[in-house]
Amino acid sequence: MSVADTLTLFFVLAAMAALPSSSVALVVARSALYGVRHGLTVAAGIVTGDLIFMTMAILSMAALASQLGALFALIKYAAALYLIWFGVTLIRAQRARAPLEKRAPEPGSRRDGLVASFAAGLLLTLGDIKAIFFYASLLPTFVDLGAMSGADMALLYTIMIASVGGVKVAYALAAYRLGKTAQDFAYLKQAKTFAGTFFVAAGGYLLLKP
Repeated sequence: MSVADTLTLFFVLAAMAALPSSSVALVVARSALYGVRHGLTVAAGIVTGDLIFMTMAILSMAALASQLGALFALIKYAAALYLIWFGVTLIRAQRARAPLEKRAPEPGSRRDGLVASFAAGLLLTLGDIKAIFFYASLLPTFVDLGAMSGADMALLYTIMIASVGGVKVAYALAAYRLGKTAQDFAYLKQAKTFAGTFFVAAGGYLLLKP
């Protein structure tokens, strides 16, 4: 890959990652509500999912992926159900929340909460089978997939991690800082309830879309 190809691919992937989407919303929500570690962990799950898809594209497995529709459908449903569960949990938490001075530590701060955040990002990414076709159609523009060396693969992985991961990390850090400054926001409870409703709706949409 030339320097121009490398920079172009980087900015294309970064721009795609920056577009408003369910993955961006999940990173922002987990970081703002449960702490920056959760936002970063969701980002790691998203990047892992993209790495899997990129690997499949490099190995020319787009055709195989189309044969595994049932498996990817199950993954999509798992991601949708997680979004619905997360939204319902958020709404219920706001209804039962104690006064600020008596509030218990935020849920999800334990290590198992981080595992759930990683799984959420991974499942949400794997649930979108269109991503593998995106990589399969994009990568041949920049590199000959049939004649790739180990160095070429390492470069592609580095570009993807730096672009997609960098954008998601930026979202996580920004959401965390915003969340800290918003703790005394008069309508914080209503805002979180609205966010929970959004995740329920997003999960329902993912369940229903073909």
